[in-house]
Amino acid sequence: MDDPVQAAAYAAADFSEPHGLFIKKFQEVFPGVNITDHVLDMGCGPADISIRFARAYPECHIDGVDGAWAMLLEGEAAIKRSGLQQRIKLIQGVIPDFELQRNKYQAILSNSLLHHLHKPSVLWQCISRLATQDTFVFVMDLMRPESRQEAEMLVNTYCETEPDILRQDFYNSLCAAFKPEEIQQQLEKTGLRELVVEVITDRHMIIHGKLMCAQ
Repeated sequence: MDDPVQAAAYAAADFSEPHGLFIKKFQEVFPGVNITDHVLDMGCGPADISIRFARAYPECHIDGVDGAWAMLLEGEAAIKRSGLQQRIKLIQGVIPDFELQRNKYQAILSNSLLHHLHKPSVLWQCISRLATQDTFVFVMDLMRPESRQEAEMLVNTYCETEPDILRQDFYNSLCAAFKPEEIQQQLEKTGLRELVVEVITDRHMIIHGKLMCAQ
């Protein structure tokens, strides 16, 4: 999403329901956990998840990574409006070749990045490389529907009032997304069998856990 028009439309869209659900589900699968250290948000886009997470865990600091400058510009503006410039840092980079200033994070997050990747294994390999036994891993992504007709129905249900550019993007994303069993196969191939795949809505699933054998 390096098109400024597309990035602006995405940043202006109302994602309060799924992004609020992201935070709620993290708190549910890791009950009682207080995130006080550094967090990595891969595919942070316009930083809405990063901002929401920073507010939910006011002692943490977040590195948000995204490959699109247009999205990061929207994110920088949103962070400035939120007053969280001291706690959220955005980094331009494409996985797995982005550069970080640290090699350990208390939590690794990713929202709606997986279905954009030509090789989904790169996300799991990055997590395997960056996570330790103390790292909380939480990934949320879309789930591919059974048919294009069902994808169209989901677009009409959840994006009825959004601009055409976002409706088309949501449709394309649904069609590009994976099924839970495919995610499970990806995890097994990359040695992340400890992570749990869980369907949470008619269009979302989460992958979460801690890596028992992480280095």
